[in-house]
Amino acid sequence: MVPLPLDDNVRRTTFWFCTLAIILANFYVFWMELSLRGNEVNRLIFLYGIVPARYTTVRGLAMMTPAGFVVPIFASMFIHAGWLHILGNMLFLYVFGRTVEDRFGHFKFLILYFASGFLGALLHIYLNAGSNLPSIGASGAIAGVLGAYFVATPAARIKLTIFPLIFWTFQLPAVFVLGYWFLIQFISGYHMLSVETATQAGGIAWWDHVGGFVTGMLVGLMFGQRRRAAPVSSGY
Repeated sequence: MVPLPLDDNVRRTTFWFCTLAIILANFYVFWMELSLRGNEVNRLIFLYGIVPARYTTVRGLAMMTPAGFVVPIFASMFIHAGWLHILGNMLFLYVFGRTVEDRFGHFKFLILYFASGFLGALLHIYLNAGSNLPSIGASGAIAGVLGAYFVATPAARIKLTIFPLIFWTFQLPAVFVLGYWFLIQFISGYHMLSVETATQAGGIAWWDHVGGFVTGMLVGLMFGQRRRAAPVSSGY
């Protein structure tokens, strides 16, 4: 069973244009992925996914171009491996992105989002040096949104459900929900490093999540909030 966030109780005064645009962009790219066949999908993932060996091996660096270094890191944030992958990521972005965008403003939200995805990817590359397993998905950038939410509205309460018990909901403090989420990512990433071959420990880029979350926290603290009015409401 998997806990899933559904909503929060934070009062927002602005519409979440950037969060919505990112969600729509991700679904548009995923729709394009669905139109591809067999080897075309694999080619897309290996071309625009993050493959650590390209950045950390002699052969990979010899073939690297400036565009080849930067483009996959950002392009990979819009590519997903399946319906569960994209729906889970976009649900987290919807629940937490709206409040973070409202607290920091549209432009700073975009900087925070992509900076978290970029630095999270760099940590993933560093700790998986030599791996030929491509990493895709927006989870590193979304982890940054969670980190910013953690420092911006720790008093908020999150409405959750347990999949597949989707008709049963409950509330927990945001500081507990996000603190537990980060702890799981860190422990899982540490376990991955302890195995002989990281690529055999699963296809989840745990350290991308850890790096993204920490980046989101630091950027959020550096930016400061656009407003500090009453952070939460009494209900949903």
